[in-house]
Amino acid sequence: MSSASQWQPVLEAALAVRSRAYAPYSHFAVGAAVQAKSGAIYSGCNVENASYGLTVCAERNALFQAIAAGEREFSILAVVADTPQPVAPCGACRQVMAEFGVDIIVLANLAGDVLVYRLEELLPAAFQGGNDKI
Repeated sequence: MSSASQWQPVLEAALAVRSRAYAPYSHFAVGAAVQAKSGAIYSGCNVENASYGLTVCAERNALFQAIAAGEREFSILAVVADTPQPVAPCGACRQVMAEFGVDIIVLANLAGDVLVYRLEELLPAAFQGGNDKI
């Protein structure tokens, strides 16, 4: 598993972008950041919509920013929210992380609690587009 020195810059980027979340309905601001294997860090926040199905989670927003910049390989993704315990990504975000091979997931809250997982711990048997071996 990666060390704090490897994921700390990604976590700091997630914390910084959290303040830009657009969450007028849930009031649940989330920040996320992803580090590409190139070393570049991309961040994203959740963006809600009155039509809830159009809401985009912070994790997917960060990944989509990186993909728009031409990245395709990722190593670490961090998520920060103001919760009693670090918040875990939703299933849709976990599946997008699996699609792009995110390896390490760092979850944190504003109190400074941090949990670190490998993606397969959060999403065992991810969908592989018909290539599943289940």
